[in-house]
Amino acid sequence: MDAYIWQLPLLFAVGTIAGILNVLAGGGSLLTLPLLIFMGLPSAVANGTNRIAIFCQNIFAIRGFRQRGVMPMELALLCTPPALVGSWVGASLAISLNDQMFNRLLALIMIGVLIFTALDPMKRLRKEGVEIGFERKLVLVVSFFGVGIYGGFVQAGVGFLIITALLAHGLDLVRINAIKVFVIFCYTFIALGVFIYHGQVNYLLGFALAAGNSLGGAIGPKLAVDKGHDWIKKVVSLTVLVFAMKLLVAP
Repeated sequence: MDAYIWQLPLLFAVGTIAGILNVLAGGGSLLTLPLLIFMGLPSAVANGTNRIAIFCQNIFAIRGFRQRGVMPMELALLCTPPALVGSWVGASLAISLNDQMFNRLLALIMIGVLIFTALDPMKRLRKEGVEIGFERKLVLVVSFFGVGIYGGFVQAGVGFLIITALLAHGLDLVRINAIKVFVIFCYTFIALGVFIYHGQVNYLLGFALAAGNSLGGAIGPKLAVDKGHDWIKKVVSLTVLVFAMKLLVAP
């Protein structure tokens, strides 16, 4: 319990940054998940504990986007059901992995996200005024089933997948982020339940992190609408690279 004296404020501070990142673009869990592991939690417990923060953060984020009138609910409700099913599959897979395998996969995911961010294919995918007909809706359903599996499995970097999936359908980043926080909030409820059922959650650390993420989730929608996220992505890239290298070389 003595170790928690320094862990709690650190988790709150990092959680605040992560909450803002998660709302603006994604990747906040690339900071919080490795931090929980480095604090000594087994990988599955860190994964489950992180879900408390994600769940609480998006309550505030959804409220912020709705207050600003940028929550396209029809599209959000289309994307949510397949993500719910996928998240159960992904969380069940995550429970069965050993720590070393999970850490290696997380490191590779982090490196992949860095490459994705550097190449920035989203600009090439973006189209304006695209009508979302039946075929595009079907593509979204399949895409978000995959998003749910990935999000249920690890969560870290899932925001980038959602942004990519929706940019190709002509949405701007503000509305994409609104849909993103709604979908993640819903499927996190399922994924968190799986981790709780298997006893893979540290509640004290989880709620300390959740307090920070919630603050970030409240701040994020204003920044998403008013400012954007390019300057934050530059700061997080180096941090993510350091974490990824640490996970790859750890025994």
